[in-house]
Amino acid sequence: MNWDDVRIFLAVARAGQILSASRRLELNHATVGRRVSALEEALQSKLLIRRTNGCDLTPEGEAFLHAAERMEAEMLSARAAVGMTDTEVTGAVRIGATDGYGVAFLAPRLGQLTERYPGLKIQLVPVPLNFSLSRREADILVTVDRPDTGRLITRKLVDYALALYASKAYIADNGMPENEEALKEHRLIGYVEDLIISPRLHYRSDFVRNWESDFEISAVLGQVEAVRAGAGIGILHKFLAQPHKDLMPVLPQKQVDRSYWIVYHENLRNIRRIKAVVDFIAEETEREKDKFM
Repeated sequence: MNWDDVRIFLAVARAGQILSASRRLELNHATVGRRVSALEEALQSKLLIRRTNGCDLTPEGEAFLHAAERMEAEMLSARAAVGMTDTEVTGAVRIGATDGYGVAFLAPRLGQLTERYPGLKIQLVPVPLNFSLSRREADILVTVDRPDTGRLITRKLVDYALALYASKAYIADNGMPENEEALKEHRLIGYVEDLIISPRLHYRSDFVRNWESDFEISAVLGQVEAVRAGAGIGILHKFLAQPHKDLMPVLPQKQVDRSYWIVYHENLRNIRRIKAVVDFIAEETEREKDKFM
């Protein structure tokens, strides 16, 4: 059995597609398919069900995936033990991040990292989706939930605060609510509840009981822009709202605190490019932590 074939199988299993895996591996699509077939022949077992829109693991493939991941972990440990960790920061690193933190905070700063390491390619996916680290849909994840299962390395990045905001123009036209009951008389901007990926992101009731949104937006940056446009009062991340001078706090005594966590699979702990990216994100966030609260 060829280790390179196992490595390619892992990429296909994690991507769910031969085409996606070939792009990440920077190999020809046909080569990836041929190497997986060679592995199946060596094992005398069918590992993948190939479909036009992707691949599914067979029961044998599921069993071999766990064995292959153990092999991968042992290989990485062996490389580290004999000093064969990456000597340069090169290759691709995919970061899955919440849209507010990913777009507003990380995106303007990650260019410094690629300038520091010319051989490094960053893939930032700042969308409100759950990424699977075990399937390598992302190498690094920034999340509001601290994982409590799996072989993951978790590090707290920063606490952040959410509060009520409105545009100055909206308040001039509609007045400032003095209390929670008065807030119910105003147009409210919120999130799309059935698209929320974590209970930690259900915070409307912390501001007003039976919150009823007049305008719902799934992206937090979209909520900021709607509030700025005078569409109503919304719950915004303070670090997103404060740079906008056309916004003002509403019921400033009300605030909800949450945290960002950075997470990656323990199999990647000895990969220098992963460590470089994790350390950079943590250092940049720590340096500017005051703005989050």
